[in-house]
Amino acid sequence: MAFSESLLVALFCWAVVFSVLIILFTIIRTFSFALKLLPKKAVEVPAAEVAAVEEEEYSSGTLKLKDVDEQTAAMIMAIVSDESGIPLSELIFKSIKQIAA
Repeated sequence: MAFSESLLVALFCWAVVFSVLIILFTIIRTFSFALKLLPKKAVEVPAAEVAAVEEEEYSSGTLKLKDVDEQTAAMIMAIVSDESGIPLSELIFKSIKQIAA
């Protein structure tokens, strides 16, 4: 095969490759444009589910209260967090119970 024939084969191969790339580009752009024209469906999530997801995001387990009301337990957790210098989100309380009355 002569140099000129090799050059023609190479140019033909390049032309085929670039033609396929242009066709793929056109198909992708067309689908993208068509998808933008479609109406978007609004997904409604009940507020209770959103709140539950947000609470689970910051929850680090369960806490058992024994003879202690929630306000007192919250105060104890805040004091422990402040005194230890550890953020409350990094502390894990398993249970809080009253020892002496």
